[in-house]
Amino acid sequence: MADSLPVTDRSRLRRSHQRGHFDRETIDAILDAQPLCSVGYVMDGKPYVTPTLQWREGDHVYWHGSSASRALRAGKEAEVCLSVSILDGFVMARSGMHHSVNSRSVTLFGTAFKVEDPDEKLAKLARFVNGLFPGRYDGLRPDHEQDLKATMVLGMKIEEGSAKVRTGQPSDEDEDYALPIWAGVIPVQTVVGEPIPDPRNLDGVEMPAHIRDFRMG
Repeated sequence: MADSLPVTDRSRLRRSHQRGHFDRETIDAILDAQPLCSVGYVMDGKPYVTPTLQWREGDHVYWHGSSASRALRAGKEAEVCLSVSILDGFVMARSGMHHSVNSRSVTLFGTAFKVEDPDEKLAKLARFVNGLFPGRYDGLRPDHEQDLKATMVLGMKIEEGSAKVRTGQPSDEDEDYALPIWAGVIPVQTVVGEPIPDPRNLDGVEMPAHIRDFRMG
């Protein structure tokens, strides 16, 4: 596993560069904490960004969608940008200019590839589900052949990009600390609610532990 990611002009942090992180430990931790991502493609000369779910396996990140998706078809063997963001708090400063957010984000660049082999695709999808809900996939009905045909899995090697992390209190101008204005941080957390059972669940079907005990982050 690489210790850092190479940075080119398109991914260089020109502003707030002190918040930049290029080590794999920071990047992997953010990817693993937040499955929701946005993937940018170019289709017919125009930029598109689509939300989807991602998961990491070692030095690669994967995402999936419908085989009929124009965006996924356009992303195959093309350069893409994948971004993950986590909001941790609103930073309330003593001036509008210095208001900010505490957050963690990762932006990756690379050439996407399609997972072609059906067995490998099935293994990737099982890893995706079990990564969020350990043991879930093993108890589901087996995927039909049509299920796999209708699903496309794309991947990208993690080798170019960066993480950006902001923590702590506001950074006000020195003279502004003498102003009678409240400043501080409003923490933000993702809260997992109580699971809501499907009313068509069969009688006697109990909620499994991987759902009852599910947590984010």
